[in-house]
Amino acid sequence: MSHKNKAIDIIPPKHIWVGDKSAPVSLVEFGDYESEACAKLQPVIAQLLEAFSGKLRFQFRHFPLTQVHQRAHKAAEASVAASQHGRFWEMHDLLFRHRRNLGSISLREYAIEAGVKDKNFIAHLTDSVFGWTVRADLLEGLEMGVREVPAIFINGERFTGVPNHAQLSKAVQAALNQEKAKCA
Repeated sequence: MSHKNKAIDIIPPKHIWVGDKSAPVSLVEFGDYESEACAKLQPVIAQLLEAFSGKLRFQFRHFPLTQVHQRAHKAAEASVAASQHGRFWEMHDLLFRHRRNLGSISLREYAIEAGVKDKNFIAHLTDSVFGWTVRADLLEGLEMGVREVPAIFINGERFTGVPNHAQLSKAVQAALNQEKAKCA
């Protein structure tokens, strides 16, 4: 059964955050679920969210490098599908954990593990229901100058250092200081 003609409202990734929504510092990553560098960055981001609790929020945007990672786009679609059921972050973590096994059947298993209860999950992936949503992230990233992943933006400014805990922590603190100076 095709779902192409059925219009659905899609929650785009740019509306999904983790952390305090009124936090003064926002960290946005454009990434790819098959990227080793993006996978290594996830625990760093978790540490930053904990260290800057209440002061930092995080958003993941899709930038699948499909010439290198053939399954990254479908994995991104699966995360968008999961987000429609309030399970984006659970799916996000599973996709990175299993980044070497992102076939359609595996994606369905991860969705179940993430708590997605959608009998049309595979049909939505097959019909690319969320394909344009992923593409919108990709195009926005390209407009912002993204060419490789991970690409990080802190309060809208491109982070150019090494994306490790020390450098990102320093950049987040600098952004906090800048926000405090604006309020003073």
